[in-house]
Amino acid sequence: MTAVCAADVKDAATPSAEVKKNSSERSGVEHRLSSGTSVKASVKKKELQKVTSVKGSAAEQVTVTGSHIVRNGFSSPTPVTVLGHEDIAAQVPANISDLVNQLPAVTQGSTSATSSGFLSSGLAGINSVNLRGLGANRTLILIDGQRSVPSSITGLVDVNTIPQNLVERVEVVTGGASAQYGSDAVGGVVNFVLNKKFSGVKLSANTGFTTYADDPNYTLNATMGKTFLNGKLHVLLDAQYYQQFGVDTIDRSWNDSGYFQINNPAYTATNGQPQRLVGSGFGPSTYTSGGLISSGPLAGTYFGAPGQTGQLKYGVRSAASSPYMIGGDTEETLKGHVGTNSLTPSEERISVFNRTSYDISEHTEIFGQFSWNKYIGSSYYQQTPSTGVTINRDNAYLNRDYSQVASQMAAAGLNSFNMGTSNAGFPVPGSDVSRQVFRYVGGMNGKFKFAGNNWHWDWYYQYGRTLDDIRLKNTWNVSRMALAQDAVMHNGQIMCRSTISNPGNGCVPIDRLGTSGPSAAALNYIYGGQTGQPAREQVLQQHVASFDIGGDMFHLPGGNAAIAMGGDWRRESVSGYVNSAYQSGWQYGNFLANKGSYNVKEGYVELDLPVLKGVDINGAGRYTDYSTSGSVETWKTGATYAPIQDIKFRGTYSHDIRAPNLNELYAAGTSLNNTVVLPANSPVPGSQPFTQIRTGNTSLSPETSNTWTVGTVLSPRFLPGFMASVDYYSINISNAIGTVTGQNAVDFCYSGGTAWCNNIHYSNGVLQSILLQPFNFASQKERGLDIEASYRFRLAKIWKKLPGTFSVHGEITHYISNTVDNNVYPINYAGVNGGSLSGDYSAPKWNYRISSFYKVDNYTFNLVARGFSSGVYGNDYVQCTTNCPVSTPQHRTINNNHIKGAVYFDTSIAYDFTAYNHPVRATFVMNNMLNSKPVLIGSGPDGNNVPAFAQTNESLYNYLGRVFRVAVTANF
Repeated sequence: MTAVCAADVKDAATPSAEVKKNSSERSGVEHRLSSGTSVKASVKKKELQKVTSVKGSAAEQVTVTGSHIVRNGFSSPTPVTVLGHEDIAAQVPANISDLVNQLPAVTQGSTSATSSGFLSSGLAGINSVNLRGLGANRTLILIDGQRSVPSSITGLVDVNTIPQNLVERVEVVTGGASAQYGSDAVGGVVNFVLNKKFSGVKLSANTGFTTYADDPNYTLNATMGKTFLNGKLHVLLDAQYYQQFGVDTIDRSWNDSGYFQINNPAYTATNGQPQRLVGSGFGPSTYTSGGLISSGPLAGTYFGAPGQTGQLKYGVRSAASSPYMIGGDTEETLKGHVGTNSLTPSEERISVFNRTSYDISEHTEIFGQFSWNKYIGSSYYQQTPSTGVTINRDNAYLNRDYSQVASQMAAAGLNSFNMGTSNAGFPVPGSDVSRQVFRYVGGMNGKFKFAGNNWHWDWYYQYGRTLDDIRLKNTWNVSRMALAQDAVMHNGQIMCRSTISNPGNGCVPIDRLGTSGPSAAALNYIYGGQTGQPAREQVLQQHVASFDIGGDMFHLPGGNAAIAMGGDWRRESVSGYVNSAYQSGWQYGNFLANKGSYNVKEGYVELDLPVLKGVDINGAGRYTDYSTSGSVETWKTGATYAPIQDIKFRGTYSHDIRAPNLNELYAAGTSLNNTVVLPANSPVPGSQPFTQIRTGNTSLSPETSNTWTVGTVLSPRFLPGFMASVDYYSINISNAIGTVTGQNAVDFCYSGGTAWCNNIHYSNGVLQSILLQPFNFASQKERGLDIEASYRFRLAKIWKKLPGTFSVHGEITHYISNTVDNNVYPINYAGVNGGSLSGDYSAPKWNYRISSFYKVDNYTFNLVARGFSSGVYGNDYVQCTTNCPVSTPQHRTINNNHIKGAVYFDTSIAYDFTAYNHPVRATFVMNNMLNSKPVLIGSGPDGNNVPAFAQTNESLYNYLGRVFRVAVTANF
């Protein structure tokens, strides 16, 4: 990896003074890092050749700045990190997002594996990037400086819609950048720069699999670039096919120890014990795979194969710990449910990209661009437990297969019993997702002279369209299930009770007792029969028009003053269709069609003023008008000071915004079944099922953020090839948009936040539903430190007989604090390693990635060490085992608040050779070479579905094990 610290780029053998040229010597070499703006490198062509000639380091080094106006690195205040082509080639990732998400400044980015269950929001299968732990929707994704159509209603761009084989480098601008790039750039910008001038033919193939011989995948790529008409016409084509076969269950031994977080069954406010317990040997107490009678004189009776029953040995439990117990027959209660979520989904991706450009003149280019991406993904959510299933004494399957239990019911005077079951023999619910993303771009750019100075202009129009199709599988219709499970014997046949009075209702009886499973006909009936499974079709559209112009103005003591200015117009919309039969009454799904749109008009100006030699001031301002919430202003100012060429000081201060996305504004409302743990002062304490309802809020206003950074860059002349930077940052988000969880709403309500109680609805003393809606209610404050260092040298400097070149680059991010205040109590997520318990905002305190390269002759060796520090479940938790203070929602007591960190080693070897007079590269990669197992993390304490999922943080820890990849690339 190459860190370009605010574009501080310097050849190891080239002193800084050779790179630091007057801006009038610009060559016109273009890098697009802004919304349609051509960015000029402030070096002559020969100096740029010196800069980019460094091979064997993590990447070819390039000049970038994260600004519409680009000076050399010593005149830009904004830190930029570059993930270069060599790093991408060394790892040959199946998904480029897998590599981007290794950056220390990136936390909790979702992958197709971790997002497979997010069906209502349309996130299933999407690979996103989350800078700074501020939430993925606060990171702006650009392609060659241009926006791309979102892949979901939440505004996220699927990184895998970007033509991976053409990615030349990935530029990461950390910190607020809304003044330069617009909304969503609160956390920063990730810009994927494509090699638009590729010439020739490149064919590549790679394949990968784990050390357990599962999760096989392969990728085929073909790229062609050809110039016609004496170099004026350039045509670029790229195509990719990717397939992953997936792993349908969590087939890993580390997931089998019953490691959860539960409410301590022995806890009272006065006995000094912790309220929460984390550890192994825990398990559900309310269900078994074939059914467990949950109350009454037959409580504890569970059903096995026909004619076989058992008496469950309960562990330590209470109403507070429900649905969990400590010890007992946890192996029986976990059977058929634990690990039933997909470890990885089955996937297919097809991508086609074309860019055609024509030079109208020496200084003017016109271009058209088209891309099409199709994603097909299939995954399994979980084998869903059911509690409160009523079985009547005259149930036909009960009397046929378990007559002894029916006799016991008769003796006890029971007409029915309630049971919990994880539905042995039922197929696991899941989803099939199909998503197509179309993107069309057309535009022109050019250069001209104005008052003797170099100027450039650029405009483009983009239309993007996402077609999203989600179809559930193996989810039942609730009313049909209720009819089918009430099965009785009538005239010598088993039938639904409802069919006796209504012979034509088509009901097929279902056997919910035991482990043999129901008939295919019964499953077909509860799954909808000819009406099929719940489905939703959704269309996202984005229109963008952008124009930019800029160049040098007048001379100042430090160089030429420069200006850039432009305007953008954008329209986002969502529409969809859901059959009325699928809008309610299902175990999962219950989709409603989302519909809404908004438009944005904005203009910006940016100035760069080199007021003195070594002193540069940069400023930008943007005026934005939203059709939904009115106008806002964003701005940014920064400065650099280089007293000598070995050291530079830099700093920025910005005012940024993020406007509500389509989902936050227009979500029509989705519902799903969930559980929460109600406290003792609620109407019905303990674990309770409820319907969770999510809707949008058209009254939302943009959230605002103030960000400042200060840092220094060292490039000592006495140590050629070495560079280091240290930057401190502080981000303060106000009026933040957020949605609490159902458990949060309960905790807030019953701990004094009475306003939250309005969202919790009961009927006849039974919890019915909890309404969750986004609103501007929170603030978020984050502070951190970025440290980067790189060093490159020829080994001959150590001993002249040593061949080759060695380079090393390291990045460290220290999250000092990341505090979200929801107006009830603040929560600091820095150092929280707890996965789904902590959401998008959590990150370990220390994150690092160190990449080293050794290049000798035709071989390139790469070794990467990456990892993070240990953390906690919650910074506000109190760890204790005895003499604990009283536990509160803000300061919960827990027996173990420690989560270990991890370090992973990745290695690769590449060999360059010639075959039939054409260059070929073969690469072998081994990730997680020590096969380190993930640290177990106790999920819970609420939710019957918890055992189905991996008991670790899949966004943080390596959960696949050692992974091998082999790749071959040939150029013609």
